[in-house]
Amino acid sequence: MAAIMTNTHTVPVSLGDRSYDVLIGADLLARAGETISPLLKRPYVPIVSDETVAALHLETLTQSLEASGIECGPIILPPGEATKSFKHLEELLSALMDAGVERTDMVIAFGGGVIGDLAGFAAAVLRRGVDFIQIPTTLLAQVDSSVGGKTAIDVPQGKNLIGAFHQPRLVLADTSVLGTLTMRDLRAGYAEVVKYGLIDDFDFFEWLEKNGPALIDGDQDLRAEAVRHSVAAKARVVAADEREDGQRALLNLGHTFGHALETAAGYSGDLLHGEAVAAGMGIAFDVSVHLGLCPADDAARAKAHMRATGLPASISDLEKRNSLSVPDTQELIRLMGQDKKVSGGKITFILTRGIGKSFIASDVDMDQVAQVLSKRQAA
Repeated sequence: MAAIMTNTHTVPVSLGDRSYDVLIGADLLARAGETISPLLKRPYVPIVSDETVAALHLETLTQSLEASGIECGPIILPPGEATKSFKHLEELLSALMDAGVERTDMVIAFGGGVIGDLAGFAAAVLRRGVDFIQIPTTLLAQVDSSVGGKTAIDVPQGKNLIGAFHQPRLVLADTSVLGTLTMRDLRAGYAEVVKYGLIDDFDFFEWLEKNGPALIDGDQDLRAEAVRHSVAAKARVVAADEREDGQRALLNLGHTFGHALETAAGYSGDLLHGEAVAAGMGIAFDVSVHLGLCPADDAARAKAHMRATGLPASISDLEKRNSLSVPDTQELIRLMGQDKKVSGGKITFILTRGIGKSFIASDVDMDQVAQVLSKRQAA
């Protein structure tokens, strides 16, 4: 097991022989070497990162590893969602093989969700599977994508359609690195934090209504608590449903709509994943209201909080704030048809009966969905 540091929250992800810990706290990066060293068969790890993260934090990580006698070989990729592609997967796998990575070695995924997904997928297929460690550097990655073992790349048909379930051996979530994020990236990550309250935790949503603005403005204790609570929520769901055969699908609140919006935007910097998810959650609430499932006041409250923290809550918001040209309703529905949760030709939606009352809906009238999408929901 990894060494446990003082002043660190430890959240276990219980999956039998694939169990691992998520360590959450400040300055974990500077102490990464002593944490990771006991997990290695030999004192060598390749570090997969992107240009932005490498410029800010790579030296701190490599110094920590080298101080523990661990040789490290950085592999630096371009930043942005477009890096989650076959092209960069091939480049990464080639670089890992050229570096002599062995079956018993580990790979470090050091970055946001793009790097975590890409490096995790590369680890899953390299030599039929090598272990990897997640060191997420964005709020979104710390609370969501680094935990649970989903790894993937994007293709023109849709987001995350080529991938594998491959659990990490360890997750190090250093909350101090969140201070280097742009406000836009921080807010995009906050969308995934809000998601946990909207799914099944009304008390957490109320806590976010009270503390969200200060969290975004930089309160370190509030950020650490939000990460801890979010990771614990995801860990419980993953432990009960590792491969998304049932209730884990609830974690996709907003994602069916959001992924379609990302695909339409061409996985460009014009639309961040968290922004798409926030708008998608707003749409999910609007559809739920339209179907008579959710009180309109709950939808208004959820959307008001997202807007109050600088997030979009509708297609109209995206068109205004991101200057996006969102496709028409039928094209969005076509793109949603590529969603991973499609079963028997029908799209599975995550809808809600109110804040904290989300549920899986597998037989939704698409004409009703189309009516909501066509309105764009400015309010």
